[in-house]
Amino acid sequence: MKRHLLPLVLLLGVAYLPAHKAQAQDKPVLNSAPPGPPPAPPRPVEPTPAPAPVPATQPVPEPATTAPMPQPSADSPSGLELPDREKERKAAQEKAEMNTRLFVYSGFGLGYSSYGGQSQFDFSISPALGYRLNDRIAVGPGLSYAYSNYGFSNSAGQNVANISTKSIGVKVFGQIKVINQFLVHAEFENTRAQLLEVDQQGYVTGRVVTRTVQTPLAGLGYRQQFSTRAAADILLLYNFQDDYNRIYSNPVIRFNFLFNIGR
Repeated sequence: MKRHLLPLVLLLGVAYLPAHKAQAQDKPVLNSAPPGPPPAPPRPVEPTPAPAPVPATQPVPEPATTAPMPQPSADSPSGLELPDREKERKAAQEKAEMNTRLFVYSGFGLGYSSYGGQSQFDFSISPALGYRLNDRIAVGPGLSYAYSNYGFSNSAGQNVANISTKSIGVKVFGQIKVINQFLVHAEFENTRAQLLEVDQQGYVTGRVVTRTVQTPLAGLGYRQQFSTRAAADILLLYNFQDDYNRIYSNPVIRFNFLFNIGR
């Protein structure tokens, strides 16, 4: 009996081993991928194309401008203006404007004097037209108007009377520039003047008479140049008609204005 069972047991053992082995293979193993189809291979990464180079901006050339051709002139027949020649030309033009032949020369004057209880205040206006003989010498005719006020006081210094006179006349003047802006000025006036009457003893009667008076004036002056055409003079003159027939008292101070006209 035992001999018949031993072969049966061996057969069952052999049949059991393949089944047990299959179960052992079906058991999942840790850290292993689950069964299934194999993963697809990764797609190749396409390289990113490099950015296209930006073309450099080309400077746009400006249109060439043609310089105007120099034009000939009276000062430059060839049409070429050299720097030194241009400076000389401008300096000559300024000098010509400062020394034009004709100029308007007018102003006003003030004067005051006091002697022996008698005081005299003078105001005058003298418009004139000047003519330059050269850069230094000028002459010209003009008109003159003068107003005078006489005051009289007694021995105690009290004012006892005031008398006013007016005079209108014509004149000629001449002046010479000495150095820089200093000049010598002279005038001669022929005036129909109102004057105070004086008796034979030399006393003033208090009455006003009309006479023709010649007045020579001379002195020094200083000129202040404002521009190439305008200037102002201050003159300090002396009246050589220093008697009772005088129109202006000494010293005579005048402020004259000059304006060049013409060429």
